[in-house]
Amino acid sequence: MKFSQLLREETKDIWKASFNHPFVKGIGDGTLAVECFRHYVMQDSYYLSHFARVQALGAAKAKDLHTTNRLAAHAQGTYEAELGLHRKFSELLGITEEEQENFVATPTAYAYTSHLYRAAYNGHLGDIIAAILPCYWIYYEIGERLKEHTPEEPIYKEWIAAYGGEWFRTLVEEQIARLDEIAETVTDEDRDRMKQHFIISSQYEYGFWEMGYSLEKWPF
Repeated sequence: MKFSQLLREETKDIWKASFNHPFVKGIGDGTLAVECFRHYVMQDSYYLSHFARVQALGAAKAKDLHTTNRLAAHAQGTYEAELGLHRKFSELLGITEEEQENFVATPTAYAYTSHLYRAAYNGHLGDIIAAILPCYWIYYEIGERLKEHTPEEPIYKEWIAAYGGEWFRTLVEEQIARLDEIAETVTDEDRDRMKQHFIISSQYEYGFWEMGYSLEKWPF
């Protein structure tokens, strides 16, 4: 069994919970309150801005120039494609400049990005890929599950289309293959640590849906 298959098996219950979360199901059938999606978009824009930086750290830690180039391309893609999509969502949702200037990350968004930075700064490229891969992979699987859905809300249709496309599948498969290649060359201790990064990120992916659905804020 490949390392990525082992990780997917170990996190199957967490991922199933994500697929069945009312936030995700609400996007698919169009019943999710737009207020929840608006909250999610603001937090996800924050998350992606840090996700791109972690991808860039992966590029810096790569041992060959080809991998450096590919990770840098992934970081650029996050900026151009995903953050571009979020800018469009922000306009459609009426998110003002004042709201953006006064933005505060929720506990979940802050903790998830902090986890990614910890994996990146304390580990090697394998730690980084293991930590960021659930975001790629879960969104792809959700996009596949929802791609036949046609919610009336145009924003939800566009969100589904973004993660159900061929271009995104290619990126996901590239990172899965990269993780498997690295796992074959590192120690058992490294693989155990990488597995923990993957599991924690999978937990946070579930937490992100819950954050949006519950309109999570700091208690004080």
